[in-house]
Amino acid sequence: MRRPRLRMRLGDLLVHESIITEAQLTEALTAQRSSGRKLGNALVELGFISEQKLLEFLSQQLNVPLVDIRELRLDPNVVRLLPEVQARRHRALVLKADADSATIGMSDPADLSAIDAISDLLSPRQIDLAVVPEQQLMESFDNLYRRTQEIDNLAQQLQEESGTTEEFSLTSLSDSDDEGDVTVSRLLQSIFLDAIQVRASDIHLEPDAKGLRIRQRVDGQLQENMLGEMNIAGAVVLKLKLMSGLDISEKRLPQDGRFQMRIRHRQIDVRLSTMPTQYGEACVMRLLDQSSGLLNLDETGMPADMIKRFRHHLKRPHGLILVTGPTGSGKTTTLYGALSELNEPAKKIITVEDPVEYRLPRISQVQVNSKIGLTFGRVLRTTLRQDPDIIMVGEMRDQETVEIGLRGSITGHLVLSTLHTNDAVTSAMRLIDMGAAPYLVASALRTVLAQRLLRRVCKDCGAPHVPDAQDLNLVTVLIGAIPAGATLMKGRGCQRCNYTGYRGRIGIFELLEIDEAMMKALRLSDTQAFAEAVSADKSFTTLAQTALNYAAQGITTIEEVMTLVAGLPYLDDAELDAQHALQQQLSEQGEGQPSSSELSND
Repeated sequence: MRRPRLRMRLGDLLVHESIITEAQLTEALTAQRSSGRKLGNALVELGFISEQKLLEFLSQQLNVPLVDIRELRLDPNVVRLLPEVQARRHRALVLKADADSATIGMSDPADLSAIDAISDLLSPRQIDLAVVPEQQLMESFDNLYRRTQEIDNLAQQLQEESGTTEEFSLTSLSDSDDEGDVTVSRLLQSIFLDAIQVRASDIHLEPDAKGLRIRQRVDGQLQENMLGEMNIAGAVVLKLKLMSGLDISEKRLPQDGRFQMRIRHRQIDVRLSTMPTQYGEACVMRLLDQSSGLLNLDETGMPADMIKRFRHHLKRPHGLILVTGPTGSGKTTTLYGALSELNEPAKKIITVEDPVEYRLPRISQVQVNSKIGLTFGRVLRTTLRQDPDIIMVGEMRDQETVEIGLRGSITGHLVLSTLHTNDAVTSAMRLIDMGAAPYLVASALRTVLAQRLLRRVCKDCGAPHVPDAQDLNLVTVLIGAIPAGATLMKGRGCQRCNYTGYRGRIGIFELLEIDEAMMKALRLSDTQAFAEAVSADKSFTTLAQTALNYAAQGITTIEEVMTLVAGLPYLDDAELDAQHALQQQLSEQGEGQPSSSELSND
């Protein structure tokens, strides 16, 4: 391999080409000596040169291509030809390879010692070099160096150690020196590390007739990996039970527990739920990153004007504030964000939760335990005698909880809670349906915040997109017209988004503030009048309208909007009839797709 070299040292060459000054070079060299980083990094951090310009300069001087790996579809098996430790140490990635050659992307292709080490590892392949931005490399490591193979190897090792028995003995698993227990621990560590790397919120371990299925929920969607080893599920579940302090001899009944673990300098709180199934106990683990801290309301994605209105209600001395949405829509995050703003020495705050998800200073948090009679209702009755200013109820689950919460809110307390409803409009009537007196709901309820999480278009592979004509027409019928000049986007799929076209999620919200007309309708339990009063409120914007606005801005896709709309309750029979009629009409006419000029400025 021809090893590329600079004709002069990088700093001198940059000065010679008048890209930086001699004084800037001296300052960067001083910073380099104190930090131990390379000169190029020091120059970029000090703002003397942009990373892109530096890379273009290196590409030209060394006569190697500058590559944007976000545009490449990399093969993880090819990438792993270079071990992860070496890849991270040398800031290098195998972009493509065959039996005779390999193309290596490096942030510093002038690092001769790194090139020599990589050449030895990939020998006898001929090495070709390319320049790649360091940030892209660092992001790619977590996505491409998944621990799938490591998990498979440990599962196979665990299978071999268990022999022909169905599962490990309880005694051996309780002994930390046992060889099998060490393997189980390493397997679980790899599973957790892999989940953290891909930003998973949940891990599902499901025993099956063919082995153990591992699924991770990333951005609301499950990704699956199947382990073919037949008798390892019991050992893994038993180890998790030991870590959670659960009864390891009980396999017939569901159990809930939690434990904490430290992964890559991050404190992760794990909530464990077990359930007996046909092939053994299944486990679901919710991962909560305690080290990242709580989001404040400004970080939830709520529009600024809506945050201002919501904060107005948080500052009121009494009343009921509901945050609604299905499971996994971010309700708890929003409530904790509100509590963190309300948390001050002058206010007594008590929460009643199942379970307590985040520990907050100065706040009295109570974990309900129905097994010993410590129910929501019982704790709430005691809470009202504890002289609180603010009460947070984890969830309005039954008539008793609803009535105590409502009465607390009209006797001088601010009550915050969640409700599992699909939108803000149906939430008030749901309280009445649960048995609460209509006059109590009308007197206590102040505002309802409904929310969802929509997947974001991947910023690295997103491109203008023309949706199907039927989808566009259905959106127009059910929500409204797409704003003129909107550029609709869709991700093509890249290694950073795991080829889904989506990366990350954004919250969408609708804030319903109860006015006199709505209160009157609630007292009469008049659903129609309540809906009409909401429609007359000019400040109220529905979840569907907000989602459509995000699609028009290129933040999410029309497909995500359609998925959201399908779950909303205010699409009445007339609208659904229009939907079916429109589908029939388009089918008969054979309408084509609209031109891109109708959707984009480009």
